[in-house]
Amino acid sequence: MVEKRYHTQLNTAQRDGLMTAAPPPAWSVFKQVFTEHWDGFTRVHPRYQTRYYAGLVEQMLGCGNPDTMGYIEYRCLQCGEGTHRVAMSCKSSLCLRCAKVYVDNWVSQVSTMLHEGVIYRHIVLTMPAMLRQTFYQHAKDVLSPFIRCGVRCLDDVWSRLSGQALKGGYIVVIQTHGRNGQYNPHLHIIGTSGGWDAQGKQWRHLDYVPYRLLRKKWPWHLLTMLRQTVKTKEIIRLVDACYTRYREGFVTHVQKGDVPARYQSLARYLAKYVVSPPISLRRIDHYDGQRVTYHYRSHTSERVEWATVAVYTFIGRMVQHVFPKGFQRIRYYGVQATKTFATLKGLIQEALAKIKGIVKGAIKIIAPLTYRQRYQQSTGRDPLRCPYCQAEMGVWKIWHPKYGVIYDELEAMKRGKYASQEPRAAPTGSAGRTVWPAAGGISLSLPGL
Repeated sequence: MVEKRYHTQLNTAQRDGLMTAAPPPAWSVFKQVFTEHWDGFTRVHPRYQTRYYAGLVEQMLGCGNPDTMGYIEYRCLQCGEGTHRVAMSCKSSLCLRCAKVYVDNWVSQVSTMLHEGVIYRHIVLTMPAMLRQTFYQHAKDVLSPFIRCGVRCLDDVWSRLSGQALKGGYIVVIQTHGRNGQYNPHLHIIGTSGGWDAQGKQWRHLDYVPYRLLRKKWPWHLLTMLRQTVKTKEIIRLVDACYTRYREGFVTHVQKGDVPARYQSLARYLAKYVVSPPISLRRIDHYDGQRVTYHYRSHTSERVEWATVAVYTFIGRMVQHVFPKGFQRIRYYGVQATKTFATLKGLIQEALAKIKGIVKGAIKIIAPLTYRQRYQQSTGRDPLRCPYCQAEMGVWKIWHPKYGVIYDELEAMKRGKYASQEPRAAPTGSAGRTVWPAAGGISLSLPGL
């Protein structure tokens, strides 16, 4: 069976005389599913009948619509002909279009939070299927302790291996979905291979991570946390059943060796695992009004498989992964903690300078991409280059549905507050004139330039 794929290249279309980006077919299908069935879904599942979820859906449905979300309009200030309008993003955790930008920004952020000269490993801590329903029902109570107990487990393993109390560094991301979109909470951890010995004031490197020890330690930390957090008789019975059934421990995964080789792009290597949405647009294959078909690569068979589910099931598999408002999905612990990162960075570098040959090279710092750069990568065309005279277009107008017109270039020119000394063309395309700033003129820092 041939795997179906949608083209992700953005096609330009005309809208009110402005060039805009036409969404891929799957994005229209995704929005159509929620438009037609969200109200019915919330009646069947009143848990999601709240202002919080309704707001996320409303934002997602309006994403890409400049009349709904607001926009930044660009115009060629040389010939006055070229125009380009960019809709503001919705930033909804349900939006699959904004997920790509979120991943890019996360990669940029994490790449600046890695200690040079330290080996990092990708560690995955999972749980058995019999615990997933409990986590779903008590998500507000157990998700944060779940993250913390994963960190305690790794510090416990590191300290036992070295014989000294070590504080490792961990960037922890909680993910609640598997490849098929079903609820499956687990932890993805970018962990240091070793830790900081505060007593000896030195960095202790660990050449390997014993899989059996980690697999044995992890259930004890996880089940102890559950017993202390959800204090019910049912949980006690469930914990006892886990100890009986999983005598060899829970499944864990530790990437072998440097991650990846030379660890130049560790953050980008892990981004697809740790901050990806429950499903990507290119995996949606068909929708007939009542059922949705999508594909995924199975962990067990390592082959592409298809799933056809009812629309309410599909919506449920999307919204069940939305975290409570204010919940921090990505957290930093140990020598990666933001409060102590700068202080410990100098100490770690000084300690590593005394140990030669462990790690060579430098971690690549990945800068965040602007809208202009992302657009160029997708289409091969510069969206802010005038198609008529090839000059660079400038910000002409910024409008927000709540705050109205935030900036208007034409009005600024009329008030004499435009701080440019170059000849500018009028909107009609006639010859422009030099506009000098009036006294007390202000300069604006605008996005996208």
